[in-house]
Amino acid sequence: MGKLTGTFVGFIALSASFGHGRVLEDLEQLDSAKESYDFVIVGGGIGGSTVASRLSENPRFNVLLIEAGPTNEGVTDIAVPGFFLNINSTYSWGHVTTPQIGLNNRSLPFNQARVLGGSSSHNGMVYTRGSSDDFDLWGKVSEDRSWSWKTLFPYFLRNEKLVPPPGGRNASGQYDPQFHGSRGLTSVSLPWGGPTDFDLLAIQNAEQSKEIKFNLDVNSGKPSGLVWVQSTIGNGERCSAAVGVLGGKIKERPNLTILLNTQATRVLPSKESRQLDIRTVEIVSVSSGKKTTITAKKELIVSAGAFGTPHLLLNSGIGDKKELEDVKVKSIHHLPDVGKGLSDHFGFQVSWSANGVVKPVDTVAALEEWQTNRTGPLTEALGHQLMFARIPPDAPLFKEHRDPAAGPNSPHIEIIMFSLGTRVQAAVGLLTPQSRGTVKIASNNPLDKPLVDLGYLTHPFDLLAIKEGARIAKRWCEGSAYEGYITGFLGPDPDTLPEKEFDNALRSGAQTWWHPVGTASISPKGAKHGVLDPELKVKGVKGLRVVDASAIPYVPTAHTQAAVYVLAERASDIIKASW
Repeated sequence: MGKLTGTFVGFIALSASFGHGRVLEDLEQLDSAKESYDFVIVGGGIGGSTVASRLSENPRFNVLLIEAGPTNEGVTDIAVPGFFLNINSTYSWGHVTTPQIGLNNRSLPFNQARVLGGSSSHNGMVYTRGSSDDFDLWGKVSEDRSWSWKTLFPYFLRNEKLVPPPGGRNASGQYDPQFHGSRGLTSVSLPWGGPTDFDLLAIQNAEQSKEIKFNLDVNSGKPSGLVWVQSTIGNGERCSAAVGVLGGKIKERPNLTILLNTQATRVLPSKESRQLDIRTVEIVSVSSGKKTTITAKKELIVSAGAFGTPHLLLNSGIGDKKELEDVKVKSIHHLPDVGKGLSDHFGFQVSWSANGVVKPVDTVAALEEWQTNRTGPLTEALGHQLMFARIPPDAPLFKEHRDPAAGPNSPHIEIIMFSLGTRVQAAVGLLTPQSRGTVKIASNNPLDKPLVDLGYLTHPFDLLAIKEGARIAKRWCEGSAYEGYITGFLGPDPDTLPEKEFDNALRSGAQTWWHPVGTASISPKGAKHGVLDPELKVKGVKGLRVVDASAIPYVPTAHTQAAVYVLAERASDIIKASW
């Protein structure tokens, strides 16, 4: 697919699209001396955008949403689903991990979004919720059963608007409508194209497979099987949080201000009191360097993401006291688990030779079709189907390790198959990692980037489990439906390569799947571990909550955007009920 550089709409178009001047391009446009806000939200990603949208439904609440990046408006590479891999560094924090011990000391680039909409403006748009067990685990971890699949399911429906595939093809038999919402703000759809010959081979194979059967709907709470992809795409365009929960007339609400290109550097005590009260945030203009502080009348809500939230808290003196002293940051609140417990999905690729033909996409013609009709191959991002599978219970690794899955509905492995003509490629991802990473700070300069250690393959279970994932993919492609099409396994093969050679190939080739969570995790209200109580309040602090992926205790068996949407939807109701 040809590269198309994103384009940025100028100031005039920006003002017109946002109406009423409530979206500010820079801190210079905010008169903090005159403006006052009930809620100040740091981070315009899924969590922050959703909370801003829901809180501003109440005209009594004056809401400020602060985003470090620019607008998503007018950026072709963001709007066109098929161009998501082309999004340039303007819209990314440009993080690079520390050398990963489990990956032969490789450092990985990690393109965390820095743009309105956050990761939803930057990701592959796959919409999978995970298993019912994943969300029931939140309740167990927090000792608060109001965090559960049963409680959260209505919030999934409230957030979602299932729409027809681009072009309006009939998608019956590819989803189950009982598990979907129709009135929400986030558009979800099935692919524009298909079923292709490759799709039909997979369906035929699932009919014969004992391990991976066809599953009508990945979002039923039981995702295992061969499923049709559901994506946050509406009318052929990416439906990010900026387009969905902040879309339409929502941006025009007189009680909602969105401040772009402004980075939060610290959160600060707001007043002297017996309990630490933090409702003030220090912010700086990305362009001019101008700095100021803003204090929320009711609450400060941090939604800066799994890297940004711990980075902000640590720079503010909230974290492990000894570790903060080591980088000359004054501790104001000893909370050792800030930045700890990071869990994330990683994957690697295996491939087969094949007797196939793939017609290359004419990018120029496809873009013209997209611009004219919002249809065609550029309305798709990651193909048509996914597979989710559990490692067999008699696999040898379970003799050495307990099953880390949240329950029997949670798959261990995700497989994404691609037909490349003379080759079939499979991305094999581990959904239930035991390895944990950290986010730390390197200095007392809040503008320095965090030290991100993903911790991949530092727990022995993960190495054994991803090998089982490769074996599951192998068994799938040995199915009779692929006879005459798939001609041989190219590897890397865990069954024929010497163990050290396969392990080295894995460690040299594994990559992130960009699903980090858990760096400011919820835990029971009275527990000393964790960072947040079940109402997402920072423990031991008044006035400060966190609503983003960092609050999620364990990475779900899914692409994480749906989990963050549902967290933020419920968080919005919790916050409203407090005031």
